Amino acid sequence: MFHKVLVANRGEIAVRVVRTCRELGIATVAVYSELDRDALHVRLADEAYALGGQTATESYLATEAILDALARSGADAVHPGYGFLAESSAFARAVAAAGATFVGPPPGAIETMGDKISARLAAERAGVASVPGRSEPITNLAEVIAFGDSYGWPVAIKAAFGGGGRGIKIVASATDVASALESARREAQSSFGHGEVYVERYLSWPRHIEMQVFADRYGNAVWLGERDCSCQRRHQKLLEESPAAQFPDELRRAMGTASVRICRACNYEGAGTVEFLYEDGSFYFLEMNTRLQVEHPVTEMLTGLDLVEWQLRVAAGEPLPLSQDAIASLSRGHAIEARINAEDPAAGKFLPSPGTITRLRLPQGFGVRSDSGFESGDTVSQFYDNLVAKIIVWGEDRDAARHRLLRALSETEVEGIATTSPAIQAILAHTDFIEARHSTRWLEECLDLSDIAASEPANRPPRGTEGRHGTEGRHGTGNPHGTENMVIREVDAEVDGRRYRVRLWVPDTDTAAAGRPALAGRRTPAVSRPRATTGPVLAADGKVTVPMQGTIIKVLVTEGDPVEADQTLCVLEAMKMENPISADRAGTVKELHVSVGDSLGAGDVVAVIG
Repeated sequence: MFHKVLVANRGEIAVRVVRTCRELGIATVAVYSELDRDALHVRLADEAYALGGQTATESYLATEAILDALARSGADAVHPGYGFLAESSAFARAVAAAGATFVGPPPGAIETMGDKISARLAAERAGVASVPGRSEPITNLAEVIAFGDSYGWPVAIKAAFGGGGRGIKIVASATDVASALESARREAQSSFGHGEVYVERYLSWPRHIEMQVFADRYGNAVWLGERDCSCQRRHQKLLEESPAAQFPDELRRAMGTASVRICRACNYEGAGTVEFLYEDGSFYFLEMNTRLQVEHPVTEMLTGLDLVEWQLRVAAGEPLPLSQDAIASLSRGHAIEARINAEDPAAGKFLPSPGTITRLRLPQGFGVRSDSGFESGDTVSQFYDNLVAKIIVWGEDRDAARHRLLRALSETEVEGIATTSPAIQAILAHTDFIEARHSTRWLEECLDLSDIAASEPANRPPRGTEGRHGTEGRHGTGNPHGTENMVIREVDAEVDGRRYRVRLWVPDTDTAAAGRPALAGRRTPAVSRPRATTGPVLAADGKVTVPMQGTIIKVLVTEGDPVEADQTLCVLEAMKMENPISADRAGTVKELHVSVGDSLGAGDVVAVIG
């Protein structure tokens, strides 16, 4: 087994890996961007190294900076988590070249299955049918139009690399191809570093069902059960459950067998997820994620297995600890996971809601698990994924699990930002979900979220944040400097890029600033930040403002242009999602205040319509 693991990620998955390593007696190394200096994963790890930068490209995708931290820390393994470099064969090879072990599949398997096009071909070689589509990259919009005319509209343009719902655009007709193709390529390049896309048929009412698989270097491969991930918005999962409701056992076994065949076809090792679309009694291979999934706790709740521990043991050269028959006997009951994302679901828009979490209370109780990379006082940045927490429950059956999750969500408190919790509660209470009549299109096309309104968080100071950036001890007269108001503070410091916690004897500036005695161990509370509104705002004077913090990535108008109501003026990227900012009325662009690359805050003016 390894003696020290560098976790090349952030957020709840980094926390998740650190905790399992600690239980196994393995030391951990965190890496962090400028914005994550005091993040939970940094605080929990045994040591931490700065990567620099703010955006993912400048930090968590900066291979050289991570390799430098690897060399300086002396770690003998790297766990990539999910996202960022988890599915980068180049990164896996670089880790191996540096003399460490990459906790994941071999680079060749990543290349085969990480590229969605070559993955389709591999599935075909394994005898597993894929969703009808092109098995080569799109080079021009005429190819998309020809495919749509042949197979029928709508079609899906998808990123050839990566996953997580990024870089997917649904095209309803030939007239929409140009803008959708450009947007898909841009998102694919931004999220995964590759702009290649391909096209496939868009099924009318499918369910998204995936199979958790594991393989070792000795030829053993198993499936650990399926997860239904059909509740989605923007092609990103919001709620996952296992076992899939109204899913025949013979199909479950067939899907598991097909998944194992795909693993063996690409000489796979470690944890992976084979994803399928299921419709009218048939399933089609969609893609394979060559990493741990966000929703892996669902499988853990059913089986009682620690999948991160399995990853570490397999990467260290151990064989799979259980056979297929042994795994089948472990699963019982039903598990559901809810993703609590920093998004405002008001009116079904799911707008990004970055900001500081002034209060966070996660649920407890029998059969309830909460995974999070945040605590009260932490900030959810516009530059990264917006997952705040995962709440996972177990029940004797599906209805028991559903009721338990509703109870858990009712106990969950998040202030300072908007979250997806109200939408998830609406899903769980809906008859279509209860009777398993939902699909990947159901949430956006059928679920009525019009009664969910954005609400202002309580205007009160954050709780549970005392000592977040340091603890204090008060010393009066008699201190070495002979000063009445001196305190000892524990603060974080960086020396040559490595993070240390040090104790300093400093003047009590809080007392001086306030003109009154300060309370030991307390900081001045941050002002509660209002939530984002539910769309671009047009004031009475014609000013169009943005509803959330983000970066302008495209401007579609110039001053003097006539515009129609609902016409897109520019595109704002926040939390890896593109958000069109539109005119609320017809008129003329009298003033244009933004250009590509501008960083905006909630309420900033982009244009004035006259």
